[in-house]
Amino acid sequence: MTYCVGLLLNDGMVLLSDTRTNAGLDNIATYRKMFTFEEPGERVIVILTAGSLSITQTTIAELREAIDDPEATPETSIMLAPTLLKVAEVVGDTLGRVRRSVDEKLSTMRQGASASLIVAGQRKGGAMRMFLVYPEGNFIEATEDTPFLQIGEHKYGKPILDRVVRPSTSLDDAQKAVLLSMDSTLRSNLSVGMPLDLAVVRAGECRVSHTRRFEAGDADFTRISKAWSKALQDSFLKIRI
Repeated sequence: MTYCVGLLLNDGMVLLSDTRTNAGLDNIATYRKMFTFEEPGERVIVILTAGSLSITQTTIAELREAIDDPEATPETSIMLAPTLLKVAEVVGDTLGRVRRSVDEKLSTMRQGASASLIVAGQRKGGAMRMFLVYPEGNFIEATEDTPFLQIGEHKYGKPILDRVVRPSTSLDDAQKAVLLSMDSTLRSNLSVGMPLDLAVVRAGECRVSHTRRFEAGDADFTRISKAWSKALQDSFLKIRI
């Protein structure tokens, strides 16, 4: 399983994903789940993936092939699509088609597979937008009322986002929020694991402004995790009933 989260804020977007793929307790591997497509200053798109690796890898591969196709059009390439809404439609159509194909192959074994994506980005002259794309290819969009989206094992990391994330949240605080959200998930679910991939997109820059990979034992992540645990313990002890 996995956990991916994206925040859509006034100052930009912050995205975080884990890298663990779990096909049983004795078959755990590491695969990147964050993919970046950009023409700096013109367009940036970040895609986070969760679910069946066969579906997500094929979907990303087909999106890349469509970009490189000499006959690519705004209807087929996310790097030519006129709006981020159209980008979400292209990604959704690709995901839905791939999922149906995989499902058909697995049907003889009475099995199925599923996957979901977060698609975030901005094009020059346009607004930042972020979408959650469902396995069937339909999608919803992050809004001012709900400025974050999650896929995978999202329930453990949701409470802190509900409490602290607002559109006005700074990018520094947003990075702290997603890391603590991930920390809560790591503590409660063994199917989510390090390394972690972080990306920051500043509003109007149309490029990935900052990236970082947090390996197991990363000093900064460990410090944040310990400080959060202590803060929770101290606050718990102060509450009276």
